[in-house]
Amino acid sequence: MTNKQLNIFNTLSGKKEKFVPIHKSKVGVYVCGPTVYDFPHIGNARPLVVFDVLYRLLLKIFGKGKVTYVRNITDIDDKIIDSSKKKKTSIDKLTSSITKSFHDDCKYLNCLKPSFEPKATEHIKGMIAMTENLLKNKYAYEKDKHVYFSVNSFKNYGKLSKKNPEELVAGARVEVSKLKKDPLDFVLWKPSLANDPGWDSPWGRGRPGWHLECSVMSEKFLGKNFDIHGGGLDLVFPHHENEIAQSCCANKVDKFANYWLHNGYVTFNKEKMSKSLGNIITIEKMKGSINGQVIRLALLNAHYKQPLDWNENLINESQNTLDKWYTQFEKTNQDDLDEDLLQPLLEDINTPGYISKLHLLYDKASKGDKSSKKLFLAGCKLIGLLEEDLETWKKFKKTKSKIDEKTIKIKIKDRENARKKGDYKL
Repeated sequence: MTNKQLNIFNTLSGKKEKFVPIHKSKVGVYVCGPTVYDFPHIGNARPLVVFDVLYRLLLKIFGKGKVTYVRNITDIDDKIIDSSKKKKTSIDKLTSSITKSFHDDCKYLNCLKPSFEPKATEHIKGMIAMTENLLKNKYAYEKDKHVYFSVNSFKNYGKLSKKNPEELVAGARVEVSKLKKDPLDFVLWKPSLANDPGWDSPWGRGRPGWHLECSVMSEKFLGKNFDIHGGGLDLVFPHHENEIAQSCCANKVDKFANYWLHNGYVTFNKEKMSKSLGNIITIEKMKGSINGQVIRLALLNAHYKQPLDWNENLINESQNTLDKWYTQFEKTNQDDLDEDLLQPLLEDINTPGYISKLHLLYDKASKGDKSSKKLFLAGCKLIGLLEEDLETWKKFKKTKSKIDEKTIKIKIKDRENARKKGDYKL
C-alpha cells in the first residue's frame, strides 16, 4: 500500500504536509512515554491510543518490518524521587510497580507493543557522552557540579513553540536557579543527594536531566535524524524544544525529527484535570467497570489535535456504538481496505471522519451486504476495535460494576457541593 499518501500536521512548520520518509522503505517514530511515578490517567491514555493508531496506519501503508516505533520509559526523574519518599517505598519498587501497571493499561487499551521500549536508566553512559560532547563544543557549561545547556548557543530555539526567548521566559514555568547564566538554560546533569539514585560522571555523582534522556534514546534506536516525533501538547515547551536544541548541537545536524505531532489536552466535564481538583481518573480504576475498547473508541471520537472532554455521555455513546457494532462481529482474516475508507486517516489521522465511514458500512452490513461487512470488520481491526470475540465482550458486560444510576447521581451532587465549598480532599 505504499502508493497511499499520508498527510500530517507538522507542529514545526505549523501546517499540514505530505509525509515523505527519510528512507523510502523505512520509517522511524519516537513517542515520549510515561514517567513512572504514579498510575497513568486518562490524559496519559490519549497519546497511547492516538500514536498506536498512527503506528497501525504506518504498518498498513509501508508494511510490517518497515516501521520502527520507539516509546521510552522515564524511570529516573525528580518526580519519581519525590513520589518514592512520599509513599515510603524504594524507587525500584515504585518504578517496577508503575511500569507493570502501564503495560497492563496498554494491553487493556489494545495498544500494540512498540518495536523498542528503552528505559532511561539503561542509557546513562550515552547521556554522559552527549553532555561531554556539548561541553567540549561550548554548547553547555558547568557550575557547582551542575551542567547546563546554553540556550543562546542555539539560534533556532523557540522555533517549535513559535515563540521568542522573552515570551518563553514570561509564559512558562522554567526552573529557577542562581547557577544559570540565562533563565531558559536547562540542566543536562545534576548532582544527587547521598540517598538518591546517582551515577559516577566527570562532574561527580549525579543523574541526567529529563530532556537529555529522550535525545539519547531516540538517537540510539533511530539515528541522529528520524521521521516522526510525537507526544502530548504539554511537551512542546520546554521538553521537545530542549530536545531539538541539544540533539542538533550535539549531532551537528539541522533537523532532529522531520515531523512533530502533538495530541490535544483531555478535560473532565470541561474542567482541567488536576490533583488539586480531585478529578484525575486513572486507567486502573476504569478496568473493573468499562471495557478497554470503550475507552479506546471514546479517545478516538475527537481529532487528535483537538481538546477532548471526558464525560459520562462520551463513554455511554462509545459503549452503545460498540454494543451495536458487535452484532456484526465475526472472526476475519481480511485486512484489505479501499481508499475511500482509508482517506480520513490519510488526512492527518482524522479518526472522527473514519468512524463516520465505519457507521455507514455497519448500516449496509446490517442489511445483509456481505462485502460491506468484510470491509467494516477490517476497518474496525485497523484502529484496534472488535478484536475481542463476542463471548468475551458479552461476558465483560455481565460482570461489570452494578452501581445503580441513583447512587451515581448522588455521588455527582456530593462532588459538586464539595467543589463549591473548596473541600477538594472530599
